[in-house]
Amino acid sequence: MENKDSTSSFVNTLRGFGLGGIKIDREELKKQTQMPKYLREAMDLAIRSKNAQVVAREVVSPSISAEIPIVVFINEKSGGRLGPALKVWFQEFLGPEQVFDILDVNPSVFVQYGLACLENLASLGDDCARKTRQNLRIVTAGGDGTVGWVLSCLAELSKKRKPVPSTGVIPLGTGNDLSRTFDWGSSFPFLWRSAVKSSIHKATTGRIRHLDSWEVVVSMPSGKSESLKLPHSLKKTEDLTLAHNVYDGDIPDEASCFAGVFYNYFSIGMDAQVAYGFHHLRNKKPYLAQGPISNKMIYSGYSCSQGWFCTSCISDPGLRGLKNIMHLSIKKDSNCSEWENIHVPKSVRAIVVLNLPNYGSGRHPWGSPKPDYLEKRDFVEAHVDDGLIEIVGLKQGWHASFVMSKIISGKHITQAAAVRFELKGGEWKKAYMQMDGEPWKQPIDNDLSTFVEVSKVPHYSVMISGE
Repeated sequence: MENKDSTSSFVNTLRGFGLGGIKIDREELKKQTQMPKYLREAMDLAIRSKNAQVVAREVVSPSISAEIPIVVFINEKSGGRLGPALKVWFQEFLGPEQVFDILDVNPSVFVQYGLACLENLASLGDDCARKTRQNLRIVTAGGDGTVGWVLSCLAELSKKRKPVPSTGVIPLGTGNDLSRTFDWGSSFPFLWRSAVKSSIHKATTGRIRHLDSWEVVVSMPSGKSESLKLPHSLKKTEDLTLAHNVYDGDIPDEASCFAGVFYNYFSIGMDAQVAYGFHHLRNKKPYLAQGPISNKMIYSGYSCSQGWFCTSCISDPGLRGLKNIMHLSIKKDSNCSEWENIHVPKSVRAIVVLNLPNYGSGRHPWGSPKPDYLEKRDFVEAHVDDGLIEIVGLKQGWHASFVMSKIISGKHITQAAAVRFELKGGEWKKAYMQMDGEPWKQPIDNDLSTFVEVSKVPHYSVMISGE
């Protein structure tokens, strides 16, 4: 079954990058996607000088704007050792000013200065700059974390500076679940250099789709955050006093708060603990992780070493089900004003809050429930832009392995428009959490509650389908 899925995934990847015999005229595509030289130079100067008010050098004759200009962000550390070669290929096609190494040019810098430069020139009457800004599309080459980074920076435009450029994906990571969801395939076929041209073609012709994103706010007793090592996706916000009429449980007088956004999933429990150990091992011994295949092998081995397998949930307080430390409540839809308590089965050792159908390299924990089952459980068919998240549970390691092997689905807990977790330690000193592949070790108090709230971001992210 798994071999058949892998073969199908490989074939779909080739089709997704136009390697199925479709002839694409290179020069015509270049003319369609490459900005006029004066605009490329102006944008490059604005980014390097961090000054959006630069004036483009005088143009002797009126310039024709690219029909669908493309800007590429690439994470050179993704894709094993092939990321730098891919960057060179894209630069040869589009020009170096339209291709950025995400570690050299932060996407937020591009938004703040590069796009603002085009907007400034448009305000001065440059029609070519106006059309370029209006029609610009982004291609992000990297893993799910890289794509999420770009999407979060582009999200700032939704407040005052529309339109938000749509984003396509070139999968270079380990999981590539965003790429799978939007039909860009599970991996990039490096053996075919023509795939660069094909991916740019897909970015110009793909239909536009919407993607929900979700804000996570962690509120913990003040003092607990002093030794906390946060992932990049979480930022400290102002400390606050939690209202007793809003929160149940043992409320701290003052709370330290952190907030971030996820596009794929948020999870608490054993799967996050495995991810935390894997990340630390990879950072300590980077030579062990040279690409997606070796990453998956190490990850699988680490899963076995963490006690998920062959260990009873009741044999050790540190390995008991999440029910011992967690209360879960939800708002069923966006019109609900009251929180509804949800039962967490005592066997559940990891809870995953899903925004995408794909998780963990193309696995489907929610599955494809039949209409009768959906009606019985008061669920609806899941979509990435429906304003709902799916919450599933993973039990002992054998249950999790069957889910990851696509033999069964996870334990369906609920669907929701907003989620609140209340955590209080008892015999636990910490809980492991992760958000879009970034894990951390969350300290929890024996007596005072830590809260994690998940709510929908008001605007959509805009994606390009790779179909």
